[in-house]
This record gives sequence, C-alpha cells and structure tokens, in this order.
Amino acid sequence: MIDIEFSEEDVRAKYIDPSLKNSGWDEKEQIRREVAFTDGRIIIKKKTVTRGQRKKADYILNYKPNFPLAIIEAKKNTLPVGAGMQQGKEYGEILDIPFIYTSNGKSFVEFDKFTGIEREIPLNEFPTPKELYERYLIGKNLKDKKENIISEGYFFTKGGSVPRYYQRIAINRTIEAIAKGQNRILLVMATGTGKTYTAFQIIWRLWKAKEKKRILFLADRNILVDQTIAGDFRYFEDKMIKISRSHISKAHEIYLGLYQSMTGNEDWQQIFKQYRPDFFDLVVIDECHRGSARENSAWREILEYFSSATQIGLTATPKETEEVSNIHYFGEPVYTYSLKQGIEDGFLAPYKVIRYVIDRDVTGFRPYKGQVDRYGNPIDDKEYYGKDFDRTLVLSDRTKKVAKAITEYMKENDRFMKTIVFCENIEHATEMTRCLGNENSDLVKINNKYVMKITGDDIEGKNQLDNFIDPKEKYPVIATTSKLLTTGVDAKTCKLIVLDSNINSMTEFKQIIGRGTRIDEEYGKTWFTILDFRGVTSLFADPDFDGDPVIDDDFEPKDKDDIVYPKPKDEDNGGIGEDDPPVIDDEKTKVKKFYVDDCEVSIINKKVQFLDKNGKLITETFEDYTKRTLKTQFRNLDEFLDIWNKTNRRKLIIDELENRGIDFEALKDEIGGNFDEFDIICHLAFDRKPISKKDRVEKLKKGNYLEKYSGQAREILEMLLDKYTEENVEVFEDISTLRLPQFNKFGTLTKIIKNFKNKENYLHIMEELTKELYL
Repeated sequence: MIDIEFSEEDVRAKYIDPSLKNSGWDEKEQIRREVAFTDGRIIIKKKTVTRGQRKKADYILNYKPNFPLAIIEAKKNTLPVGAGMQQGKEYGEILDIPFIYTSNGKSFVEFDKFTGIEREIPLNEFPTPKELYERYLIGKNLKDKKENIISEGYFFTKGGSVPRYYQRIAINRTIEAIAKGQNRILLVMATGTGKTYTAFQIIWRLWKAKEKKRILFLADRNILVDQTIAGDFRYFEDKMIKISRSHISKAHEIYLGLYQSMTGNEDWQQIFKQYRPDFFDLVVIDECHRGSARENSAWREILEYFSSATQIGLTATPKETEEVSNIHYFGEPVYTYSLKQGIEDGFLAPYKVIRYVIDRDVTGFRPYKGQVDRYGNPIDDKEYYGKDFDRTLVLSDRTKKVAKAITEYMKENDRFMKTIVFCENIEHATEMTRCLGNENSDLVKINNKYVMKITGDDIEGKNQLDNFIDPKEKYPVIATTSKLLTTGVDAKTCKLIVLDSNINSMTEFKQIIGRGTRIDEEYGKTWFTILDFRGVTSLFADPDFDGDPVIDDDFEPKDKDDIVYPKPKDEDNGGIGEDDPPVIDDEKTKVKKFYVDDCEVSIINKKVQFLDKNGKLITETFEDYTKRTLKTQFRNLDEFLDIWNKTNRRKLIIDELENRGIDFEALKDEIGGNFDEFDIICHLAFDRKPISKKDRVEKLKKGNYLEKYSGQAREILEMLLDKYTEENVEVFEDISTLRLPQFNKFGTLTKIIKNFKNKENYLHIMEELTKELYL
C-alpha cells in the first residue's frame, strides 16, 4: 500500500490540531501558530534597507498568555518523525521553552530539556496543559513554591504592546527567582531593549498578586524618573508618587525616587530615612552599573538601608572590577540579552563605522622653544598626543576640522539627522558647539537651536533635552555633550553618534553606542552611523564588547601600522565629567591647560575595504580598484565622453560599473567632494581634476545658455539645476522629476511641459542642458 503524501499544512490540520484538541489545549487561549518571535536583522545596502528572515515557530503552546510551555515543529509525512527536532531545540533554547515536539503526522517526538531525554509518543498521548505545567514546576524546582506569583498574568491593554520573547524570559525568570526566595536579582539587557517596560511588568505581577505591596523604583537621573512616570508606569495612576524633599508620602504603593534627591552628607538630606527600613517590600534599581554599585557610594547606603526588601538590579553593562561590583552584590544575572543578539533579532539598529585619523593625534605636538599659548602662558615642553588634546592642551584647528568633517557627512546624507557629539569635557563641548554652528551658519541663522550644548552646567541646554529626543520636534538637531547624554536618553531617532572623546571605559562606550541602537521605523530610523575621531571604536574588537559593528566605510590611514591607540582601561569615569572643577588652578594659578591657535591639523587619507561582485574582499584601496576597473571599460577620455553624452547610455554605464563592484556613494565619501559619477570616472580613470556639481551649475548659470529662456521655463530649469546639485544627472533624464512637490506651483506635469512646447522638445532641451553642464 502506497502512503498518500501530506504536506506540512496537511499534517498540521489532519493530525497535530486534532491531537491538541483531544488533549485539552484551548484553541483561542493556548495555541499560537506561525509565531514570529524576531523581526529579522536589518541589512544596510547602500542607502536602502531590507530585513533578513524572521525566526518563526510552527506552534507555541501557552499555559497562560506569555507563559509558554512547548514548541511544536511540523514536517511533511515523507520526512522522519524527528526531522524538525534540531530546529525546535534551537528555538527552545532562544525562547527558554523546555518542551520541544516535532511531528510528521505519524507520531510525536518529545524532548524534555529538564531531563535531557528524547522519546517518541503516539498522537493520542500528547500531554495535557495541566500535565506539562506540573512537569514545568517540578523541572524548575517551583513545586509548592509561591504559585500565585508564578501564574499571575501580565498587564495588557487593548491594542497595546505585549512583551517580546526576551522581555518575557527576563520577567518570568525574575518572578520565579523571587518565588524561590531569592532577594538579590540582576537582569542584564542591552540599551534600547526595554528595561523599564520589563521592570513595569515584573512590578505589576508582584503587586497584583499582593506579594509586594510597597515598591521603590530608583534611578540616578531625573529624566529617567520622569520618563518612567509618564511612560511605562503611567498605568499605576494615583497609586504612584515621586519622592522628593517636599513629597514624603507614605500613603502610596509605588514610589519612584532619584538617588541624589534622597541622600546627602547631612542627616536632613537623607530623606530615605523618613521610611522605616522594612517599609518597602521591593526595590528596583535602574542602571545599577553606575554609582549605585560602589561599596562606598552614598547611593549604596540606600540599598543597604532597605536590605530586607527584595532588590532587582537592571543594567546594560554588568561590572566586576576592584572598585565596583554589581555582580558581587546582586549575584550572577538571571538573564542576559545582549546588544549583539538584539541586532541579530532585528530589535536593535545596526551601525556603520567611519574612522578618522588626525595627523597630530598620531605624530603629536611639541612646542618650539619659548612658545606661548593664546593667553601668553609658556607651554610645557613635552610631546602631546591624542589623549592629551582638550584635556591639557587644546589645538583649536583640531576642533574646527572635526566640526567640518561632521558637517560634510551630514550635508552628504541628511542635515537634519539627530546627532550627538561626545566631547572630552564641557569646555570642549562649548567650543565644538561654536565650530559646528559656524560650519552650519546657514541653518543656525534660521533657528539658533540647530546646534545646542546639552551638559550638566547648561540650564538652557538641558531644557532643550526633551525637544531633542522628541521625534516630532525638528530642533535641536545636533547636541554636543560630555557625559550627560551617555545614558538614560531615549533618543530613538538619533542617526549619528560622533566620538571625539577619549573613552576609557567599556561600560561608558556601550552606553554611548546604545544612544543610537533604538529603532523608529515611523521616522525612518533603522540604522545609524558612528564617526570616530579618537580611535575609540577599537573597543569593538575587545572580547568584552558583544556586538560586532556593521563596518562600512572604514576610514584608516595609508600606513595603518604607524598608528598606536592607547589601550582603554575599564574605569567608571574616563575623561572629565560634567561636574569637574574649572581648568585654571587654585592659589598658585598654575596653568592646567594650554590653548594653541597656530598649529594646523589635517585628517589623513582613508582606506576602504569592500566586497566585489563575487563577494571577495578587496584589500587594495577602493580608489585603486575603481581606477583599474574603469580603465578596462574605456580606452580613453574621448571614447568615454562619446558614450556618456548619449542620454540613454549614462544610466547603463553606471549600472554596469556598480555591477562590477563600484560603489559610487562610497567613492563620493572617499574622494571627499560633492561630485557626480561623471567627475568620479574622469578623475579616477583619466586623472582629470573633479569639478563639484555646485561649481558646474554656477559655471553654467554664469554663461549665456539660460538667457534664451524666461519666465516659468527659466525658473523650472534653474530649479532642476539646483536639484541636480543635491542628487545626480538623472533629474534631467527622468521626466517624473517634475512631479516632485517643489514643482507643484507650476501646475500639472502636462502644464509644466507646455512651457517647453511639448515632451519631445523638453527631452531635447534636457539633453542639450546636460551636454552644456559637462563642457
């Protein structure tokens, strides 16, 4: 007898679904099919973005909502019954689900993670929900523990968010640890993965189950407390209060406090002592990697005062050093969700890195004999390198060149991308703000908040912080800072992070990178760029960093071996902090910092590594590869010009070259000017000096070509020329350009064309205009 072949869908409908129904699994409440639990990694291709494949389980069986017990992988009946087990185990490991099943419609194969045993069972013997739940409690050593908090449900609103799989694991493992009597718990979750939302769900379940009746949420920055109250915790409504010296209520159930406002050197400042040591049942500590972990910290005193309470530490960067140890205090993390995993799952934004090397950072600066700085102070005779600049010696031209490079990148991409520039200290941030303002004076005169310094000492700047992180607010665009924005700032639309600070702490580095990892697809934020002017991104190669960067345009010097960056030290505060004293010394008036205005600096040429059309890594410079490829395409300049001037051939030339591995966008970055493909080809293949698009347009406008047009026709041509400076020659070749919003004032496409008689004549004028442009 020949078996009828059943597809995977047939196996589900004819065998698996009936088995689940017979075993008492509820169709609406407990069975979920085709469950995608990741979003798919974001893949950057030039200026387009795609997503990789999402991970998807055939079935997930829940005892209660977000309480999964089992995974089932279905396979067609021509495959072995256990064919899906390997994939099922992989998913079970990721999702923290202990019971894995696979079926081809003939039977089930079961894997029990608690026992490590794999066995085959008949279709009619699939376990009931109660049976699996009991096995789960035994396997987790939760039998006869506080089942009321284990089974307590999550907080859900209609149409609201539900926990992602890693948040659910973090929540459940924390609840289960508390059920077992554990009172010090550490959760490690990468920045941008929703630590506060996770904390809310933990608190909600413990509070609703009446296991924890009075709860304190501690943070070390006011903005973190305020964001929490207005955001994830808002559903506690009138049960919640923010503790301050003017608000010491004891009639609420959920308390939020700022470390700094609850403690101090004087007794009257220690308002946490207004509460009995046993007043709180639960204390949740946000960002516990910072001062709260120090044994001699005043903040740590709060934790020790409320030592009888269960304490949960939340951090993106667990620390274990001689001075600081949150792992020693809280114990090993009950769950870790890393930046690398977040990027792989598609929940966090990937990034590309552009590294700049400044000559003086490498070769150093030494004053000549008797040299004085701008204030007439004799400069100490020694060699100064990158680690010294903006700490003990300021090269004013260095700051100007960095500001110029940042501006050039933004002009080439998006001048209104939200940008954070991390500087060495407040003084450096002040000077960087001035230089960036000067480089962008055209936009600053429109709105003086285009560039803002947001540091601890600047009230006006701090007042603009909410506007900076609000995606609906256009200004500020660029925020310069020292330490204030390293953590706790939920800037979802930040697309550019600039590193011009000697970051000596892996903790701080991770936190800074975390400022860009949030995704906001509504506002077009799916990835971000890091501009590195201090060699800080060498930390990506450190084993302590868990997320590999998407390195795209890697700026390196020609002689890479000549550069040695200082090895970063894992300290809590590298560089100068927000509250450091002034740079001029005390009674001796000893000069602590020198200011040099007459030393020119420059950015060393870059080297780019890229993949050719065969996927082979090209190790020669991108310019050399492009030059060699172009010379195989065109014998001489005349041949190229002849082909290029044929309108219908230009796009074909570009497409063919891109198919051969030439990335014109990368070349534009490398050559360093606003050139179009024509000038790049002429420059690299025929050694012609490139002319910027702007210069070409200005040259054409100064000539007499446009004199034969007037009125709307002249205005339209001038707008097309301006559009060309922003894009490329296709604006003349593609008639749909005239459908863009800026041309709406001239009427419909048909009406616009009438300014040039007809379509054929318009296209002829475009071809003529293009030839004139390239003369």
